[in-house]
Amino acid sequence: MDNGISEAPENFRDSIATVNQAGKRTWIYPKKPQGTFYQWRKWTTAFLVLLLILGPLLKIEGRQLFLINLLKRKFHFFSVPFWPQDFHLLVILMLIGVLFVIVFTVAYGRIFCGWICPQTIFLEMIFRPIEYWIEGDRGAQIKLDKQPWDGEKLRKKGFKWLLYFLISFLISNVFLAYFIGSEVLFQYIKNPSEHIKTLLYLLCFTGVFSFVFSWFREQVCVIACPYGRLQGVLLDKNSVVVAYDYKRGEKSAGRARFKKKEDRAETGKGDCIDCHQCVAVCPTGIDIRNGTQLECVNCTACIDVCDQMMEAVRLPKGLIRYASETEIATQKKFRFTTRLKGYSVVLGALFAAIIILTVSRNPVEATILRLPGQLYKLKEKDTIQNVYGLKLVNKTNKKLEDLEFRLLSHEGKIYPVNHKHITLEAEEIQDGTLFIELPSEVWKGKKLRLKIGLFRGGKRMETATTQFLGPRIYF
Repeated sequence: MDNGISEAPENFRDSIATVNQAGKRTWIYPKKPQGTFYQWRKWTTAFLVLLLILGPLLKIEGRQLFLINLLKRKFHFFSVPFWPQDFHLLVILMLIGVLFVIVFTVAYGRIFCGWICPQTIFLEMIFRPIEYWIEGDRGAQIKLDKQPWDGEKLRKKGFKWLLYFLISFLISNVFLAYFIGSEVLFQYIKNPSEHIKTLLYLLCFTGVFSFVFSWFREQVCVIACPYGRLQGVLLDKNSVVVAYDYKRGEKSAGRARFKKKEDRAETGKGDCIDCHQCVAVCPTGIDIRNGTQLECVNCTACIDVCDQMMEAVRLPKGLIRYASETEIATQKKFRFTTRLKGYSVVLGALFAAIIILTVSRNPVEATILRLPGQLYKLKEKDTIQNVYGLKLVNKTNKKLEDLEFRLLSHEGKIYPVNHKHITLEAEEIQDGTLFIELPSEVWKGKKLRLKIGLFRGGKRMETATTQFLGPRIYF
């Protein structure tokens, strides 16, 4: 039945822009973006890249700003040290990070992808500008790829790939510094011949980075990254995303090319002049006018170019903007939904928990366990002795001297092997052996649970518990 509405197939709903109908890769040539949002993204990129580079170089109280040393089990977050004994704090930090991303996705869509994600920052703000500088804008790149491999093409492509490799090598070194420490990395750089194995691993990672940013590119966001698929679960009609105002853009007569001296309000045509610039500038090749899509990373390039076109034809800006589906449909502004309030309450509780646990944690961690295979020992008929393994962790960057153990729950003796007082260097992990002796009168033929305090200058720094064994029947 003819109802006056076009029944053309809506291909955008069952295919993605980066793959053609034959299943082959469709190469994306995005137009060079420019505009207000792009300038803000430049400043954001400069800050985040600077933080990435300075992360392993800056030190506070002798500790690297960020460190994830899995081999030595040392972790620094804003120079605050975390140890395997603080694993519960790391779990809370990860939960905060995940929930933070969820809250922002519920409220503001994939703002993380467009502004903070390392893949987007490196590709769109570092590697693509290099490509624009060497090969030119969209049209020049398409022309260069179509021409045969002559001297010009070899020179431009070779120079681009060389720069990509060098930048990838630099990025690999920066990331390596997060795992082994900047000081160790500088030692490796000074003596590369003594660390050939590490250099080979580094070159492998460099090759992966080069491959991702020179060829795989937006496929990481479309195919590899699971975050885009979470949109279907997290987004709702009140989520603020990069959206096309279809009510204003289409109106009653739909979108149409711009004509001079035409009164579009009189003809019923929408403000969208069908210039396709939003498609040309999109780094994933989508048409934002088709609505929220998997490939959209909220990079705002379409907002900038649409505002420029609206200015050129003297129409109001904001045809493509940050907005929710509800706002566009009803002209109502964004509101704080019940679901978002719930997420925010949980996020605030986790923030409070990590702050309280970090501030209140002990500067020294003591673990006291009975040595495996060791039984009790009877001494002088009225004394029972147990031997324990001792592990101490100094979580501070200061040397701790004159540490001593005291029994808190029972009368008796406690002393480490060979010395009474213990010294811990800054961030040192120390193993040792500990003897505990109790008078026989406290023994009731069952296990005793001992409470032990670690003191320094009369101040208790840590409290530990352990089991004490003796004979089942003591005469």
